Amino acid sequence: MKRPETIGPTAAIEPAAVSPRLHRIVEVDALRGIALCGILLANVLVMSGLDGLSGGSAGPTASGLDQVAHWLVMALVQTKFYLLFSFLFGYSFTLQMDAAERDGAPFAPRMLRRLLGLFVLGALHAVLLYPGDILTTYALLGLILFAARAVDPARMWRAALRVYGVVAGLYLLLGAAVALVDTGEGDEGLAASAASAAELTTAYRGGPADVVRANMDAWSDILVGLLMMGGMVVAAFLAGFVAGRRRLLADTGTPERTARLRRVCLWGLAVGLPGGVLMAAGTVGPLGARWEIPAFILGMLTAPALSAAYASGLLLWFTTPRGARLAARLAPAGRMALTNYLAQSVVMALVFTGYGAALYGRVGAAAVLGGTLLFYGFQVAASAWLMSRHRLGPVERLLRAVTLWGRSAPRG
Repeated sequence: MKRPETIGPTAAIEPAAVSPRLHRIVEVDALRGIALCGILLANVLVMSGLDGLSGGSAGPTASGLDQVAHWLVMALVQTKFYLLFSFLFGYSFTLQMDAAERDGAPFAPRMLRRLLGLFVLGALHAVLLYPGDILTTYALLGLILFAARAVDPARMWRAALRVYGVVAGLYLLLGAAVALVDTGEGDEGLAASAASAAELTTAYRGGPADVVRANMDAWSDILVGLLMMGGMVVAAFLAGFVAGRRRLLADTGTPERTARLRRVCLWGLAVGLPGGVLMAAGTVGPLGARWEIPAFILGMLTAPALSAAYASGLLLWFTTPRGARLAARLAPAGRMALTNYLAQSVVMALVFTGYGAALYGRVGAAAVLGGTLLFYGFQVAASAWLMSRHRLGPVERLLRAVTLWGRSAPRG
């Protein structure tokens, strides 16, 4: 089954409906850019055929470096940046509401057209490139946020906590059941898993038709992942909406907000890091296969804490001279996150599937992740060049045209 993080991004993905008169918050764009990198690191494990390998094998000729690289991604990245993107989706939702109000335009038809556009893009993306698409998920679950947009922020925050509490309770019951019940699969279960993996490998190394067929066959696993992560995504949507309504990501350099960010960062690290370590120990090693699902669930439940720690720590760093320079470099990638997200899938498909080099299952984790970071560096540079000449990325421009539908699109 595809892991929930790997059905990943993005902030639906940038606030393309925001009026050009609105001053963009560079730090928020930089957060989105960093989350884009985290999503890519998680997704590439699936696209390269490394995700889900038991015992920390991390590839066909795994070295110690491969295992360490795979373990670190599972501990520090998996599910964390997916939730951060979901939070930013909710935050951007409030910016789009403000833009519609400033333009004197009704918000409802704008947002419904936007969600429809995201759904169509996501469906094409899932069939042709990467079945772990997040756009369709955001389009569907975004309807919940759309319906609740008039709710008072205090009530919405309480609703977010309740949603998380219900989901956490269900997850813990599932984890306990898996840990306590011996499924008795034994060698037969392992043989079936190996056969399924071999079939998937053959498909992704085949021709384009085989790739499309494998992507469509994976939708059942993706639906399971959506059911698992749907509640967490909705809770993150609601929390991001509250943050946008209360402008919690603006003016982060004030003493009161600096102290709040420090508290969130410390508590988030204290709760989230142990959960991430447990997730990696269960999914990569050294814990046995019986503890894989319970460990993953506990890691997933503590992931919001580590996501919050990342966001608050980065926002604090962005107030320093060096941090401000980093934010300025990353912000262009966040401004065109939708274009970058889809471009990532195109490149991964060309490298790992029958669309191109068909390296699925043939490269170790260290090489895959190292190459991924190099590619993301290229995306950051390319985004800076493009955003210095245009206000929107190409896919963002298309989505904005659908969102505004008939109104004049921005130039540049």
